[in-house]
Amino acid sequence: MTAPAFDSVVAGALREEAGIRNRRVLKACGWTAFAAGVLYFTATQIGMKPAALVAGLPFMWDFLTRLLPPDLTYFQYLVGATIETVQIAIWGTLLAVLFSVPLALLGARNTTPHILVFHATRMFLNALRSINELVFALIFVSAVGLGPFAGVLAIALHATGMLAKFCAEEAEGVEKGQVEAMQATGASKLQVILFGVIPQVIPAFISYTIYRFDVSIRSATVLGLVGAGGLGFSLIKTMKLFKYHETATCILVIFLLVLVSDWICAKLRARVL
Repeated sequence: MTAPAFDSVVAGALREEAGIRNRRVLKACGWTAFAAGVLYFTATQIGMKPAALVAGLPFMWDFLTRLLPPDLTYFQYLVGATIETVQIAIWGTLLAVLFSVPLALLGARNTTPHILVFHATRMFLNALRSINELVFALIFVSAVGLGPFAGVLAIALHATGMLAKFCAEEAEGVEKGQVEAMQATGASKLQVILFGVIPQVIPAFISYTIYRFDVSIRSATVLGLVGAGGLGFSLIKTMKLFKYHETATCILVIFLLVLVSDWICAKLRARVL
């Protein structure tokens, strides 16, 4: 190939590459403009007005000044509510672990007994995850009355949906080599699940359980807002009575409880995994 012909080929390739690059840039700019337009439209629909927030800062400051300083003498009345909150989180997470193991196996494609069972289980888990703990708490308060038992059931159901979904996906993503090796030896499906799938899922399941307990602590602190016991009940009671200094104490206790639970969960995760 002569030098002019080679130069012509190179120039054509460069022009083609430049055209591709320009089309990519234009496409990216178009999608960016479209996304910006959608975000602007949704912001106007939901009334996002930064100016309103700035105008409301004096009122926020007025409310905060009513909270301070916290009434530290109220601590002694929150000990029982704090213990109750931790108990709600522990029992809710424990029940979720017990319920989620069989549901995870039924909701994984490689462990479910039938494809219809798989779809039915996934739909059930989606329903559990889509309903917030507060809604579950309202339902169970009407069934079992006011108190921590309704909070335990609310946390257990919502946490079951989350844990089972995570573990089902972990079961579907296990290493195929170990499973296929067991199948090649003539192991039954139950044996494959017990000795080929579950051992690979256990570390992730423990990690998800610890994380879920941490989330349950946070959830249990607010379930009392609907009468499901715990610190949330004391929080809403003091707010309704306009005892804002005691409200600040409740918020401080909730913060300390979440801080301690986060530290404990981090230590457990580091020791177990």
